[in-house]
Formats: sequence, C-alpha cells, structure tokens
Amino acid sequence: MTTGFEERRQESAQDRIQHLLHARPTLGPLAVLLLAVIVFSVINTRFFHPENLSLVLQQVTVIALLALGQTLVILTAGIDLSAGAIAVFSSILMANLAFDTGFPGVLALLLGLVFGTLMGAVNGTLVTRLGLPPFIVTLGTLSVFFSLNSVVSGSETVRGSDMPAIMTWTGETIPLGSFRLTYGSIIMLLLFGFFFYLLAHTAWGKHVRATGDDAEAARLAGIRTDRVLLSVYVVAGAVYGVAAWVLMGRLASADPNVGTEYNLDSITAVVLGGTSLFGGRGGVIGTLVGALIVGVFRNGLVLAGVQVVWQGFAIGLLVLLAVTIDQWIRKVRA
Repeated sequence: MTTGFEERRQESAQDRIQHLLHARPTLGPLAVLLLAVIVFSVINTRFFHPENLSLVLQQVTVIALLALGQTLVILTAGIDLSAGAIAVFSSILMANLAFDTGFPGVLALLLGLVFGTLMGAVNGTLVTRLGLPPFIVTLGTLSVFFSLNSVVSGSETVRGSDMPAIMTWTGETIPLGSFRLTYGSIIMLLLFGFFFYLLAHTAWGKHVRATGDDAEAARLAGIRTDRVLLSVYVVAGAVYGVAAWVLMGRLASADPNVGTEYNLDSITAVVLGGTSLFGGRGGVIGTLVGALIVGVFRNGLVLAGVQVVWQGFAIGLLVLLAVTIDQWIRKVRA
C-alpha cells in the first residue's frame, strides 16, 4: 500500500522530470539517440563502423536542412508543408538555368537561392497579409510548386555530368580515416550553429519564440508579430534553397521526381527533436538530434533486415510518443 509520503515523493520526482524536460527539451531526444545507437550497435556490429556512420550523416543532411527551416516556422506555431517542394523546385531551377540557358554555375546557384527565398516570401505574405492559416497556405503552395516543378523540368532529370561542377560540389567528401564527411554536411552543421546563435542570443530569436508562445501577448508587448512571421518564412525559404544545392550534390543530379517524402520527414525530425507543434518551445539543436534519430532508425532497421513498411511503422510510433510527451510536459507547465 502506497503511503501519502511515498505518493508525494513520487509526484515530486515526476515534477522534477517534467520541469527538466521543459527547461531542456533536447535531453529527451538525445537520450533516445544514444539508446538507439547502443541497441543497433549490439544488433549488428556493422552499424557503428565509421563508413556506415558517415553514410547515416550523408542521408540525413538534406532532411536536417529542411527540418531547420521547418523548426523556425513551427516555433511560431505554424507549419510548412511546402518545404520539400521548394527545395526540389529550387534545384530544378538551378540545374535548368545552367544546363538549358548556359548561366554560369555560381550565378545559377545564386538565382536558385533567390527563388527559394521568394517562394518562402510568398508563403509568409499569404499568412501575414491575408491572415490565412499556415497549414492551408503551404498545402496549396505545395501543389503549386510541385506542378511548376514538372512544367519547368519537363519531368526530365538533369545529370550532374551536364551541369557545372559547383552544382554538385556539396556531394564531394573529405576523408577522415574511414569516415567521409561531405561538404554538404559541413554546410548543414554551420547553418545549425548559426541559427542556434540567432535564436539564443538575438532579439529576433526571442521575438520568434514569443510570437509562437502567445502572439497576442507578444503584440501587446510591442513586437511586430507580422514582420516576425514574414521574416521567418523568408529565412526558411532561403534555407530550403541551400537544401536544394545539397540535394543536387547528394543525388549527383537534379531530379523532379524526388521529394514527396521530405515534408513528412522534416516535420518528423522537428517533433522528435522536442520542438512543440504548438510553438514557442524547442530549438534547432534538438531538430538536428531528431534528424539523426530518423537516420539512425532507418539505417539500423535496414541492417537488421526489417522491411521498409515496418520501418515507417517504427518511425510513426516514435512521432506519436514524442507528441504524447510534449502534451505531458505542457500540462505540467499549465
């Protein structure tokens, strides 16, 4: 029989865990990542080999970049269903500008980044100026961008050998013993460090969190929430443009038929990383950990011989668990 003292002690321990997870949302995902690495290393000794770990990092680089932009949007209590479509469309624009019109590679890349930024600006303008829900706006632009993607590309892939070398440079690797680090992964890590600083140490970062936590309170406090929201969608579009460049390096081509799964994977990485879908809580380091969790699980399950359909099942269960934990933490906060 549980005594009143024991119940109070159990409640106190539960409160401490909940407050700790609320104050440091990265701790939970980091524990899951470490546990997954240990389990898959025991199941298959090939998992922890440097060559396999470098493959995991290469596989998650594009998803991590998309999830980085997605994190900014979700921190404002929004969501971006068009992230993958913007990245693929930007890559097609870059490749076709260089291949069809003969633009220099650097200029084609810059124009692709500008287009990615403009597509983010379109989302932000529709959300802030017309007051439309982010889910509806980005669901609509998802279809628009994928359709334009087919029109511009003619549903044909541009091979890396037909493009300037700078277009696929992000896929080249730096050997570190048996571990091979791509330039795309280095760019990804630098961007995560940059946005960690912005969110933690600048007024813009604090305004983003305040807008997501309580937009009306932030507005009454003098924050121009519309400007903050617009800037977030613009910046996210620019990050998706970088993801497009990394995507071409990863595939060694510009393929209009990829990217349908990128939106779900980017949202999955954000949720697993501890960022709340209700906005205001979380951060980019957790998202990087979340992307690595997705990569480790997919790679580990493949090495364990698990069928693709069950890999999706396992990732889905992880997402449900992450959302449940987020709700649990928010109840304590209230």
